[in-house]
Amino acid sequence: MAFPPLEKELVNIFLISDSAGETALKTAQACMAQFPGANFCLYRRTFVNDNQTLLDALKEAKDVGALIMHTLADRKRLELCQIFCQESGLRAFDLINPVINEIAQRSGLEPSGEPGALHHLNENYFKRIKAMEFAVQYDDGKDPKGFLKADVVLLGVSRTSKTPLSLFLANKNLKVANLPLVPQAQLPKEIFQVDPNKIVGLTNNPEILNNIRKERLRAYGLDLDSAYSDLDKIKEELAYAEALYQKLGCIVINVASLSIEETASLILEALDLPDQSYGMKIANK
Repeated sequence: MAFPPLEKELVNIFLISDSAGETALKTAQACMAQFPGANFCLYRRTFVNDNQTLLDALKEAKDVGALIMHTLADRKRLELCQIFCQESGLRAFDLINPVINEIAQRSGLEPSGEPGALHHLNENYFKRIKAMEFAVQYDDGKDPKGFLKADVVLLGVSRTSKTPLSLFLANKNLKVANLPLVPQAQLPKEIFQVDPNKIVGLTNNPEILNNIRKERLRAYGLDLDSAYSDLDKIKEELAYAEALYQKLGCIVINVASLSIEETASLILEALDLPDQSYGMKIANK
C-alpha cells in the first residue's frame, strides 16, 4: 500500500534589522539554499529603529514560532531583543555583533553602534553611481573610447553575461565596458590599446549557449532555427573569440556553470582587483 508523501513542515524565519536588512537577507538566502526541498516563509522587518517596533516584530515571530536572524547595531535594542528571546524561548541568531565584539577587542576601538553605517550617502556611494552610469554608457561597445577609461573590459559572444556582469562589478565601484564579439564585425582599434591585464574574455559551452539563445528567441516569438542559435555557427563564434583571447593574452573565464556572483569573484581574483563595494579596499590575497 502506497502512503502519501509527508507534508514538509513550514520553517518560519524572521529577519530583523535596524537598517535595510540586506546582510540578514543574504545570510538567510545562503542558508535556505542548502535545503531546496524545504518550505520557508520569510518575514522581513527592516528599519526597526524604536523599542516598540522591535517588540511588535518579536511578538509576531513568537506567534509563528519563528527562527530569528537579526543585525541590530543599537546596543539597547540588541539587549531588548536578547531578553525577549530568552524569556520567550525563541531561537535567535545575532549575525554581526559577535564579530564586531571580536574586532573591538583586537583593535582596541569601540564600534559606532550606528544602524546602516554600511549604506551612507557618502563619496563611496556616489562613486558607485558613477560606475553604474559608466557601465550603461559603454555597454555593448557603444563608444570604443570607454575601453581606454575602464577598470575592466569584458569581451564575449552574445549571451555570455557581459551586461549583467558589467552592472554587478559596477556595484563594486569598478568602471566596466564590454564588447560583443561577432566574427564578421571589425574590432575597434582601442581593444588592442587596452592593458591585457584589464581584459576578461568570457566563453561558454556550445550546447549551453545554444539552449540559452533558443530560449531568447522563444521569448521574442522568433524562429528557433536561425543562424543565431545554430550549433555550428555558435562553435565558429566561440572559436573566433578564443583566437582573439589568445592574441590579446587576456584571462578567459567559462561562465557555463557559474552565477554572476561567482564569475565576478573570479574576475576580481584573476585581475587582482580590490572589492571596493563599501569604500573599503579589501585585497584579494
